[in-house]
Amino acid sequence: MKINYYPTTAISDGQNGEGFVGHGIQVIRDDLVLAGKVITVQLPVGENGAVLEALLLAEEGDVLVVDARGDCNRAVAGDFVISMMQKVGIAGLIVNGVIRDLEAVRSLDFPVFCKGTTVVAGVKNGGGKVNVPVSLGAVSISPGDYVFADLDGVIVVPKANLEEVLVKTKQKIVSDEKREKEVLRDQASTIAYLQKVTQK
Repeated sequence: MKINYYPTTAISDGQNGEGFVGHGIQVIRDDLVLAGKVITVQLPVGENGAVLEALLLAEEGDVLVVDARGDCNRAVAGDFVISMMQKVGIAGLIVNGVIRDLEAVRSLDFPVFCKGTTVVAGVKNGGGKVNVPVSLGAVSISPGDYVFADLDGVIVVPKANLEEVLVKTKQKIVSDEKREKEVLRDQASTIAYLQKVTQK
């Protein structure tokens, strides 16, 4: 199921602040955003072989979420593997770990969220698993959950909650737009709002 992107801040408001993946995972190019259904990979430290297996199983529009145990030494992927992700129709990559070939990856117009970069390639000794529950920091993620990601960060929405969260997200966006229009109209309206919300 293809879903539209909504700002992560609005999604967060729509699910009461739950599901935010901190853990130092940030986008590598500020202008790229991401939304989609999750396919997961769980890796032993330094390993990346199962990432290639996931490319064969992913459906077009899926977001590849990789639990690399936070390893910042060996890369989960470089420009060649990430180019293959793009070719098979994956929408983006989120990894609790690092990538390499940053300049080349940035040129691909492909959303990548990670902990940073390295020069060291991952190994392919086996032991990785595809489509199993994983964790990014304190957030548990199951295959088929949904993820939204942008410059503000990454947030996960359980698949069972998606419809309800999106309704609340859209309501919040409309409410915020109305508030900004009213409160930021001029100085007097801003002061009146501040006086209202700060009354004890």
